[in-house]
Amino acid sequence: MAYEYNSSDVYGFVAHIGAATKRKGNELFFKYCPYCKGGSDGRDKDTLSINLDTGAFKCFRSSCGRQGHFVELCRDFDYKLVFEEIKQYRPLPQPAQIITKDSAVRYLESRGISKAIAERYRITTQKGRDNILVFPFYDENNILVSAKYRKTDFDKTRDSCKEWFEKGTKPILFGMPQCEDFDRLIITEGQIDSLSVAECGINNAVSVPNGAMGFTWLSNVWSWINKFKSVIVFGDWENGKMTLLDTLQKRLKCKVLAVRQQDYLGEKDANAILLKYGKGAIIKAVNGAEIPKLVNVKELSAVEAVNINELPRIKTNIPEIDRVIGGLIMGQVILLTGKRGNGKSTFMSQLVAEALEQGESVFIYSGELANYHFKRWLDYQLAGESSLQEGVNEYGNKIYTLSDDTIKLINNWYKGRAFIYDNGYINEPEEETESLIDTVEKVIRQHGTRLICIDNLMTALEGVAGIDLYRGQSEFVGNLKRLAVRYNVAVILVAHPRKNQADFCNDDVAGSADITNKADVVLNYERCKESEPCNSKLSVTKNRLFGRYATGDKAINLFYSDSTKRISSTSVPANKKYSWVHVFGEPTKYEDSLPWEWLSE
Repeated sequence: MAYEYNSSDVYGFVAHIGAATKRKGNELFFKYCPYCKGGSDGRDKDTLSINLDTGAFKCFRSSCGRQGHFVELCRDFDYKLVFEEIKQYRPLPQPAQIITKDSAVRYLESRGISKAIAERYRITTQKGRDNILVFPFYDENNILVSAKYRKTDFDKTRDSCKEWFEKGTKPILFGMPQCEDFDRLIITEGQIDSLSVAECGINNAVSVPNGAMGFTWLSNVWSWINKFKSVIVFGDWENGKMTLLDTLQKRLKCKVLAVRQQDYLGEKDANAILLKYGKGAIIKAVNGAEIPKLVNVKELSAVEAVNINELPRIKTNIPEIDRVIGGLIMGQVILLTGKRGNGKSTFMSQLVAEALEQGESVFIYSGELANYHFKRWLDYQLAGESSLQEGVNEYGNKIYTLSDDTIKLINNWYKGRAFIYDNGYINEPEEETESLIDTVEKVIRQHGTRLICIDNLMTALEGVAGIDLYRGQSEFVGNLKRLAVRYNVAVILVAHPRKNQADFCNDDVAGSADITNKADVVLNYERCKESEPCNSKLSVTKNRLFGRYATGDKAINLFYSDSTKRISSTSVPANKKYSWVHVFGEPTKYEDSLPWEWLSE
């Protein structure tokens, strides 16, 4: 069991002891040190600080001088942290030398790749299986973290699998330690292709681990890859376009270039070019790479025909809502409104839970709730009634809590998939401020996040200077729509309505008319009167894609649970179990060996 430091926990601790604090840079200063209270007269202020990056703390009063790590501070003041099993990739044995076998050399030579390159990249074959090629994946520190296997005599009529990985290992780029500088990086789809580029004397040739569609490796090499001045994409040319290019263009911070279509000379990939046209063609292709031209006008007949009923989406898993709006469809901005205190944030949190259940990654900005508050609300919804512990407080009211084991399992379940804006971060006046839009775009690019939740519009615009409120609202919603379309993500934006409206309509959203004009879907969540057959309901007053609405008597009846914080309908079982309950079994046991020849120290 271990604790993984998170700066958001510091703010939970601050609330726990009721401390007054202020932030400067990456340091959080306490008005009074919780140990010495500022001395006997309480005059010494701002003497204890916590480094929010590392968790280290220190009191600068010489007579106090307490220092240590945030974990110790929590221990001394009875603040309970969540100690969890930190997910680790399987560690592999570290060979002192990998023996490049003749069988590997013979196969690579048949693909135009020399023995020197095979040895440089430490390619070999499995023990007793000369037809199984081994590609060892080393990280930038020359640590072996994974291995990929390729059947050189693959026959689809006989074999079920052509390529596979060592189980439980970390996905990274192949060829990282062979990179010699941070000028340009050439990324190909397959290992044979990156070796083909290296064969031509071109530095910094790497390849993705698992084909054109999988990008789990990107967050693992994020810092390293963004050190390069530029990235040249040399993917496979298939179906009239290059693989890898679109996603890497959108997500990488550095300049992204692409090998020109004409330099493929009608072939599919780098290895095919090498075998047919030689090294000169590869060198020309790489050196001729350019930033892909932006085409703003195209033939209407060339636009892809899309079945809108099959667009990618995240289901709300409340059938009555999904029937009307089709779910949270990628590329859309969904505006969620409702009176203050009626439960908009709770409904949004419920949608986050459903997205996580469907394997999606989410980012949340919660301008009115502390991070720990939002997290606990979501954890209650994921836990459900069967995992809650019921008790009674000093006033005789029922209270509900979660066990440490439940919290640990839920944390492990959404670890690496759920991200929240650090709303405790406050820039000093002289510091450069990063906009929320910039932060959202970085999260999408780095983590591949597909659901963005902004709660709410007014707090998101706080501190934005230089423009009037209505114009600021219009530009903010327009930027969210741009991100939704560019990265094909779904955005939920919470906004307050005007005061004292009766029957809700789109014009009742407070602020600029552009807010609802630019949104694709408008939802209004509200509590019901005691005489109604439900305790909350949802109206759909705009639905750009499908044109279906749910207003007035046709609004969707919903039910809110005080204990679980869940919002559901009559068609959704109240005791639904999310998959965190059963995904964590016994850890997989691996042999501490590899099926290929290597020398130990």
